[in-house]
Amino acid sequence: MDKHNSQITVTSPLLPPLEEFNSYLQQIWDSKWITNNGQFHQQLEKELAAYLGVEYLSLFTNGTLPLITAFQALGIREGEVITTPYSFVATSHSIWWNGLKPVFVDIEEDTCGIDPSKIEAAITPNTVAIMPVHCYGKPCKTAEIDAIAKKHNLKVIYDAAHAFGVTQNGKSVLKVGDISTLSFHATKVYNTIEGGALICHSAEMKYHVDNLKNFGFRGETTVVAPGINSKMDEMRAAYGLLNLRQVDAAIEARKQVAKQYVEALQDVQGIKIFQPMVDSFASSPNSLSPCRLNYSYFPIFVDEEQYGISRDALYEKMKANNVLGRRYFYPLITDFDPYKNIPSANPANLPVANKIANQVICLPMHHALSEEDVRRVVKCITEK
Repeated sequence: MDKHNSQITVTSPLLPPLEEFNSYLQQIWDSKWITNNGQFHQQLEKELAAYLGVEYLSLFTNGTLPLITAFQALGIREGEVITTPYSFVATSHSIWWNGLKPVFVDIEEDTCGIDPSKIEAAITPNTVAIMPVHCYGKPCKTAEIDAIAKKHNLKVIYDAAHAFGVTQNGKSVLKVGDISTLSFHATKVYNTIEGGALICHSAEMKYHVDNLKNFGFRGETTVVAPGINSKMDEMRAAYGLLNLRQVDAAIEARKQVAKQYVEALQDVQGIKIFQPMVDSFASSPNSLSPCRLNYSYFPIFVDEEQYGISRDALYEKMKANNVLGRRYFYPLITDFDPYKNIPSANPANLPVANKIANQVICLPMHHALSEEDVRRVVKCITEK
């Protein structure tokens, strides 16, 4: 295939060197210990906790199960959970799977995170928790959210699926709230093929979480809770150890791609770049950006009136040129059948989220994009 017309995918997995992975696989084969808290699992938990700047981290077999387990770990059995409509459905599904009711509030336009100023109006006597999302890796307004939670005695579970390695004011964004969760899916900045983690703040809670992810067993003959099987196996833990060695280089490569996009697109009429991306390269960053991003996604927002064609028309134009973007997140969670009849899902309640969902395209963003790839993506947008 002509490299100038080869397909450019929206993401590409970070893969460890095959020969090194094979060496780890040989060790696993020799030990015959392939799951249940093996040596690679234990090592990855320790190394990830150190890398991320947290004390208590539990590995999971995917990124959804820690979300589900978080409610169980905090003893939340009934009530309402305030959350965002602008996320992947795993966020709200985890609420439903626990027999809880999601209550949706609108988002901020610049950060795409939950709008703290909308939260208190949504609190009722049945509210038990808040579940914000660090959208595209940009931290929510955590101080404001946590203050509201403290005032109303609510738990806070942060869906940090996008926020691997993200820090704010020099501190891991995973250290706020009661629990944070990560996804290590193949599409993420750091991956273990499938995988995830739950971050908590005490040895007692980690012990409880580790029981819950192993059917509720505590020791050989005692079950203390109706847990589930969500343990990561040794193969994925080994894969994750190798990827941890190269994730910083991958994030730096993503940063360079983001810089090229910002420079090429920031003055295109009708195209708005995700503001934290712009701020991260500004000489005098504004108050939105005292943080280290991971450049997990590069969303743009298409104003049809100013740009001249719709978001969907641009999306199809890109596809016709073998450039695959992603309308992420579109549709909103609140547009899907399980949620659309909830009163808080009414579009009139969520004007910003609906606007953003109808304008967004995430451009190709991964560590392996070349300068020529970026030029092809930009050309689709700048040449009409």
